[in-house]
Amino acid sequence: MTTYLSTGRQAAAPPGPAAGPPPTKQPPPRRQRDNRWGRYRQWGPGLLLISPSLLLLGVFVYGFLGWNVRVSFTSWRGLTPKYDFVWLQNYTALWNDERWMIDVRNIAIFTLVFVIGSMGLGFIMAVLLEPGVRGENIMRSVFLLPMAISFIATAIVWRWLLDNGTGENTTGLNQLFANLGLEFLRSDWHKSTSGWAVAAMALPAGWTLAGYVMTMFLAGMRGVPDSLREAARLDGASERQVFWYVTRPTIRPVGLSIVLILVHVSLKTFDLMYAIDQRNVKIDTPSLYMWFTTFDGGFYNRGATIATLLLFGVVLVIGPYIWFAVRSERT
Repeated sequence: MTTYLSTGRQAAAPPGPAAGPPPTKQPPPRRQRDNRWGRYRQWGPGLLLISPSLLLLGVFVYGFLGWNVRVSFTSWRGLTPKYDFVWLQNYTALWNDERWMIDVRNIAIFTLVFVIGSMGLGFIMAVLLEPGVRGENIMRSVFLLPMAISFIATAIVWRWLLDNGTGENTTGLNQLFANLGLEFLRSDWHKSTSGWAVAAMALPAGWTLAGYVMTMFLAGMRGVPDSLREAARLDGASERQVFWYVTRPTIRPVGLSIVLILVHVSLKTFDLMYAIDQRNVKIDTPSLYMWFTTFDGGFYNRGATIATLLLFGVVLVIGPYIWFAVRSERT
C-alpha cells in the first residue's frame, strides 16, 4: 500500500542495509596448512643448511666486533679485564697521539700508491691480453700466481729484493740496477729517510694484486658486445675511439669495484709490513700500531679503539657501494 505525506508526494521507502562486497570464501584450515607447508618446503631446507654458518658468523664475527667496540670505551689495561665506561676518552687521546698521526699519513700514502700502481699494471696487462694472444692461458696463470702466495712468503722474498746494502753487501733490486748500469735508480726503499718511504711497500703489495686486477679488467673488456665495437668501426671510429667511447664506459663499474677492493685490502694490510721490517716507524700503519700497543704494551683499550676506527674506515669505503648496488638492482 502506497502512503502519501501532507504535501501529496509519495513517501520514500526506508533505506535498506548498505550493500557491501560479497563475502570471500575462506579456504578450509587444511588448505591453509598445506600452503604454509609448501612455503616452508621452499625456503626451509636452505635456511637449515646455512643456519650453522649464520650462527658462527653472528657469534665469531659480529659478536666479537660488538665486543671490540665495547672495549674501546673502557680503560682496560693489562690482562685483567675492566669493563668501565670512559666515553670518548680513548678516541680523543688517540687523535692527540703523534704516532697515530704518522700511521694515518703512512696508510694514506701506501693506499694511494698501491691502488694506482696495481690498477695501472693490471690494466696494461689486460689491454695486452684482450685481443687474444698465443699462450694466453699460461700468461694469465703466471700473472695470477703471486696472489696464491701468502703475504708472509711474499714479504720474505721482497725483504731481500728491497735490501739497501752498499758495496759488497748490495743485493736485490739495487744489485740489478748496478749490473744494468742504472745506478741512479738505487734506493734505500723502506729504510729511506724520506716521508714517502712507506710507498716502497706498494711494490710487493701491487705485485701480489696486479694479476687479480688484470682478470677483472679483462673480464669487463671481453663483456663488451662485439656488435657495439663493429658499429663504432663502421661509423669511422679508430681503435682508440672505440676503446674510449665504447669499452671505457662499460668497464667503469669494474674499475670502481677494483678501487674499493684495493682500498679495503690496503687498510687491513698487516703481515706484509710486519714480516719485512716490523720495528720501522717509517712503514708503521694503524694495524701494526694496534698489534704492538695491544700485545706488547697491554693497552687493550687503545688497541680496540684503533680496531674500531679501522672498522669504520672499511664501512665508509664499502658501505656506500653496497647501498648503491642494492638500490640499482631494485630500480
